[in-house]
Amino acid sequence: MDESLNKNPEKIEMAKAYDSSQVEGKWYQFWEENGFFHSEVDEKKNPFSIVMPPPNVTGALHLGHAMDGTIQDILTRYKRMRGFNTLWLPGTDHAGIATQAKVEAQLVKEGTSRGELGREKFLDRVWEWKNQYGGRITQQLRRLGASCDWERERFTMDEGCSQAVREAFVTLYQKGLIYRGNYIVNWCPKCHTTISDIEVEHVDSEGNLYHLRYPVKDSDETLIVATTRPETMLGDTAVAVHPEDERYQHLIGKTLILPLVGREIPIIADEYVDREFGTGAVKITPAHDPNDFEIGLRHQLPQIAVMDKEAKMNEHAGKYQGLDRFEARKVIVEDLKALGVLVKIDAHAHAVGECYRCATVIEPMVSKQWFVKMEPLAKPAIEVIKDGRLGFVPDRFDKIYLGWMENIRDWCISRQLWWGHRIPVWYCDDCGQEICAKEDPTSCPSCGGVHLKQDPDVLDTWFSSGLWPFSTMGWPEKTPELKQFYPTSVLVTGRDIIFFWVARMIFMAMEFMKEVPFPKVMIHGLVLDSKGRKMSKSLGNGVDPIEVIEQYGADTLRFMLITGNTPGNDLRFHPERLEATRNFCNKIWNASRFVLMNLEDYEAGPRGELTLADRWILTRYASLVEKTTEALESYDLGEAGRILYEFIWNEFCDWYIELSKPRLYNKEDVLARHTAQSILLEVLEGTLRLLHPFMPFLTEEIWQNLPVEGVSIMMQSWPEAPAYHEEDAVRNMTLLMDAIKAIRNIRAEMKVSPGQKVEILILAADSSQRQVLERGKADILKLAGGASVELLEAAAEKPSQAASAVLEGVEIYLPLKGLMDLDKEVARLEKEIALVVSEQNVLEVKLNNPGFVGKAPAAVVAKERERAEGLAARKIALEERLKELLQS
Repeated sequence: MDESLNKNPEKIEMAKAYDSSQVEGKWYQFWEENGFFHSEVDEKKNPFSIVMPPPNVTGALHLGHAMDGTIQDILTRYKRMRGFNTLWLPGTDHAGIATQAKVEAQLVKEGTSRGELGREKFLDRVWEWKNQYGGRITQQLRRLGASCDWERERFTMDEGCSQAVREAFVTLYQKGLIYRGNYIVNWCPKCHTTISDIEVEHVDSEGNLYHLRYPVKDSDETLIVATTRPETMLGDTAVAVHPEDERYQHLIGKTLILPLVGREIPIIADEYVDREFGTGAVKITPAHDPNDFEIGLRHQLPQIAVMDKEAKMNEHAGKYQGLDRFEARKVIVEDLKALGVLVKIDAHAHAVGECYRCATVIEPMVSKQWFVKMEPLAKPAIEVIKDGRLGFVPDRFDKIYLGWMENIRDWCISRQLWWGHRIPVWYCDDCGQEICAKEDPTSCPSCGGVHLKQDPDVLDTWFSSGLWPFSTMGWPEKTPELKQFYPTSVLVTGRDIIFFWVARMIFMAMEFMKEVPFPKVMIHGLVLDSKGRKMSKSLGNGVDPIEVIEQYGADTLRFMLITGNTPGNDLRFHPERLEATRNFCNKIWNASRFVLMNLEDYEAGPRGELTLADRWILTRYASLVEKTTEALESYDLGEAGRILYEFIWNEFCDWYIELSKPRLYNKEDVLARHTAQSILLEVLEGTLRLLHPFMPFLTEEIWQNLPVEGVSIMMQSWPEAPAYHEEDAVRNMTLLMDAIKAIRNIRAEMKVSPGQKVEILILAADSSQRQVLERGKADILKLAGGASVELLEAAAEKPSQAASAVLEGVEIYLPLKGLMDLDKEVARLEKEIALVVSEQNVLEVKLNNPGFVGKAPAAVVAKERERAEGLAARKIALEERLKELLQS
């Protein structure tokens, strides 16, 4: 960092109102230009690193990205302020299918196609598109305030990442963990490529269950099978029943005649069959159903594909050749009906698999593809969860991850696309040799031939992003970055890509780095609309984060996204929460502006005697530092935000600033004024630093105007809790505030106008309580609108025509004379008694629970019992007051 930098290059007086549009661009440019986001390797410092889940180059910022980016930025800014050598590494993903589809759509508008251009020219066009539009989302992340190290930005197809992909593929191939073979895959007829199991979205659909009669050879007997897909019967190679199903024991091993085709197929027994589904007899079509494929392997059944890659019926479909699969279904059902083979059709709701990209119904097909053998890779990735080397936050996601990994199938990694990492395998036309190499071969190592053809397929996008935590730091080279910043410190991501991405990073890291890629995975939920629905174009319920930023400011959006929610759960987006958060920003601005206006003559120096309010706010501020830090360390960002909100709004702004005003305005008592100024500045400046990771722009703008040293708030150290732990001050201040609040509540309910001063009578049995309230008389008069305050012992006579409030050990009366509505006061007291009873009931259940009493710390149990005693005394006092009013 340049030591010659001046604080606040555009220092101006704080405006009356906070205008985010005038602040955000200025400060982001200042931070980035001065290299505050960048870190060099420094082995003297403890590292903290995060790799950004790389958004697709096709993407635009949505609320999920905004939440994800905000969480990562909060953690990064926090750790930077804690003195860590901090790296938040950004980047984007080439997003094979999505990007290719974008460019193909562009070509259609131009009247041409991928096929007409050819592979090389098409790829040139994709790179052009990527260079023009691929950085859009990273620019939008800047608007959000993301403090990424943009100097280290990566792309999954840049030179270094491409080298890492080659290294990983060849290594796995040579170890026998990558193989090529015929297997059933999910085929998208529109995208013209395979997609993995987790890329298939299962959608509930209303369909039919067709009952078909298959004749048994050399017999008058028939076997009725039930199917949801009669069009695939043309590829049937068996009918299966459960081996213990008594209905069909006599038929196992016999032969059926396949209707419409006339082919002979066996009746087999397999435990997979569900005896309760349909008739308990199911047709087996190994080439068009993944479960049938597995049954076919067990029973050595042939695989007959009856559809092509467009999902149209092929040459094996006879007269139905050329028909779309769904059109063929209609025609085949009519033909079966005409033959008398169709027994009945039942309505049947079932899940249909769709392509996650284009929503086309996927077609299971047997195809020659490249696979990763998962069992040996999954084992160490399972062990790291079980032995605690890696864990999810919240930990309930540990079980979800393990459930998937323990039942994982081999991973199909080949995609029939042009955009992506091309599979580094070549085939020799001269001798048929298969060559897998890190560098493009020029001749066949087996026969010396030069007629080599590279495999046309590319790798699944998730193959390259699975290497992201270490490929981005220079692997396979042993770089200084890899040494310092790997393993990364935490991964922040959504629950929707645990299987897509998180699992693959873990097993890839364990294979190549022999170490977890991160010890913690912080999972956040999805951002839903106010009705709990996923945001989508079709529903028209999406919210553009950039529009929100332009209207409300980035800090408002950031704070709204991380508060009011528990870790790992989905967040419902309520627009009114933006208004509330903007009000919070304005509250901070106005309070800071007030403090600054009263610091004109401030000079650092010793403080005078501290008031109760001073000792209280310093103790509360110390607690704020401790609790905010604790919440951030446990990744409970929402709780940290809530703690800050409560302190700033309810304690600092609403109470301490108000209580400090008499001393600030009394310029004759210089020492008292200076003491109030000093504490206001200390607490405000420290609180701004605590708030900075959440609201970077607002806090920087305010901090730059404070009389403190430094270049930027983001480069300041994280606050240390001051040595103030005066619980007596907190207890006494709480009593004073409760008394003021009680008087305010009475005034509000009795509709006493704000300008009207009232007499206040306070009865307190405890002399220490009377002493606190006596010293706080001036504050009570000022903040509760009192004309006078009289303090008496509890035994004193109580006024009859007065509105009252009962605190623990203290009774407050406002003799409102002719102003009080007796019925209204009775109703108010009855309501207050009901609330006390409700609290008592909750507390009684808690204290009667052996689990709580036995497991909670003794001090906590004692405090709850003390609270129960206080509620009982309060209830008695309220009931007595109610009785007095009813008798008056």
